[in-house]
Amino acid sequence: MSPATVEEVFRRLAAANPEPRSDLEYTNAFTLLVAVVLSAQATDAGVNKATRALFAVADTPERMAALGLDGIKERIRTIGLFNNKAKNVLALSERLIAEHGGRVPEDRDALEALPGVGRKTANVVLNIAFGHETCAVDTHIFRVANRLDLAPGKTPLAVEKGLMTVIPQPYRRHAHHWLILHGRYVCKARKPNCPACPIRDLCPYEPKTPAPADA
Repeated sequence: MSPATVEEVFRRLAAANPEPRSDLEYTNAFTLLVAVVLSAQATDAGVNKATRALFAVADTPERMAALGLDGIKERIRTIGLFNNKAKNVLALSERLIAEHGGRVPEDRDALEALPGVGRKTANVVLNIAFGHETCAVDTHIFRVANRLDLAPGKTPLAVEKGLMTVIPQPYRRHAHHWLILHGRYVCKARKPNCPACPIRDLCPYEPKTPAPADA
């Protein structure tokens, strides 16, 4: 995909959604971090349903740690893999208290050193909480980047590096949100909604889902 076409892709995505936001609900950097950790292999809607009650009583590392493992488990048991996730949430809360004064660090290495936090989660927190120009590659972004030939790659890291090379600087701050929302609601895995796609004419993916009039 040529630089001019890449520019046009993001121009259109930005025009359609100038201020994109995550579907996850959070109130501060800590609740964002916990929500992203809980969202692994779970839907954002399912995470939000559980975290509303959780964050009402535990919106800081200190309050989360005070709940204890059983208290956390009780509040997130509707989320897949809740046993392991509860252990990670408790452990990362305790680590934040012990090593970071109860604050979420604005540093990739420090974030990735926390239990349950990988590169994707660190990228999300750095981008949303701290405004860093990062692109967290999940299954949606991985699919969109390859379908569009925007940043083709065989691994999430390869796609991430490719995206950060080709995305025009003015769009890097929100590129993660535009691509994930596009993949989640338009460029779906099984049946992409090509007729509703704002960049359909720029996309090399075949076969496209036809509009009713095209069928």
